[in-house]
Amino acid sequence: MRNIFVQSEFAPLKRVVMAQSEFAFPATEDQTDDDFLTEETLALYEGANTLGKNFKEVFPERQQQWELERANLKKVLEKYGVEVQVPRLLTNYEKELGKEDGYSNFFVRDPFFTIGHFLIEGSLRFPHRRNEILPVRNILAQEANENQCFYVSIPKPDIGEGQDCEAGPFLEGGDVLVLDKTIFVGNSGLASNKNGVQWLRNLASNVDYIVVEVPLHPTILHLDCALSLVREGLMIVCEEALVNGIPEQLKDWDKIHVSLEDAARLATNGLPVNEHVYITDEEFKWIGDQLEQRGITVEYVNFNISRSFGGSFRCSTQPLLRTYR
Repeated sequence: MRNIFVQSEFAPLKRVVMAQSEFAFPATEDQTDDDFLTEETLALYEGANTLGKNFKEVFPERQQQWELERANLKKVLEKYGVEVQVPRLLTNYEKELGKEDGYSNFFVRDPFFTIGHFLIEGSLRFPHRRNEILPVRNILAQEANENQCFYVSIPKPDIGEGQDCEAGPFLEGGDVLVLDKTIFVGNSGLASNKNGVQWLRNLASNVDYIVVEVPLHPTILHLDCALSLVREGLMIVCEEALVNGIPEQLKDWDKIHVSLEDAARLATNGLPVNEHVYITDEEFKWIGDQLEQRGITVEYVNFNISRSFGGSFRCSTQPLLRTYR
């Protein structure tokens, strides 16, 4: 059985894992990783006693809104016949282990990713995210047991020089975009790094994939915060976020342009259901209007709370099956 396969970012989405909504703040201010968050979000956190606390405890109404956003996304996906799986919640033991650095179970795009028939566990840079794979691992194990696929994991990051050791390797799913046999991997210094890119290049070269490293602006967390492949020949892109410009393979594509400011608000982090349907936030109706002018049906979901954490629709999902077959 071949029920694990991702051909591209816009091949028809048939099976997907959608994120839970769990997050806790680190116990000390110097543990906080916030280089990519908006000023509005930082102001909200600064005005509250957040250290060492669960987001749900500090902001109960926002937690409810956050869970509703994810429920509304699930409804849209199921409307188009997409099978949705959800990771389990964190256990009390896992939360206790994550008290110092904080813990998260909120953006399933990054802990693992799918390329062709490969299920790949990533390696996350932020300490509070390094165990985020655990709530989804039972899904991956079951999928690997039931399907003809390769289930592999990048090595655990080196901490020989402390938690901030740059050796990694770091490789996060938000940086990985698939276009048939070409894999684009972002590198801003905030997430994936050169050692992670090289690890993937070594693996991919054995199955005729080409890996293209895409250097990013230092305030951009992941490649999918700067680039969205909507369908063959059409992209949403923040050129200012791409240090070396648009990759050669994509230069001739039709472009909907996004500013660096809008990229920081996750304007490019929509989700193609297929080549004809695209999900985005109502905040970006101006992008939706341009997509509709090009024959794309646009589904709008308010994702304001999710975006306040630095991720949106693509970050909240990881496909298991995207194929025309």
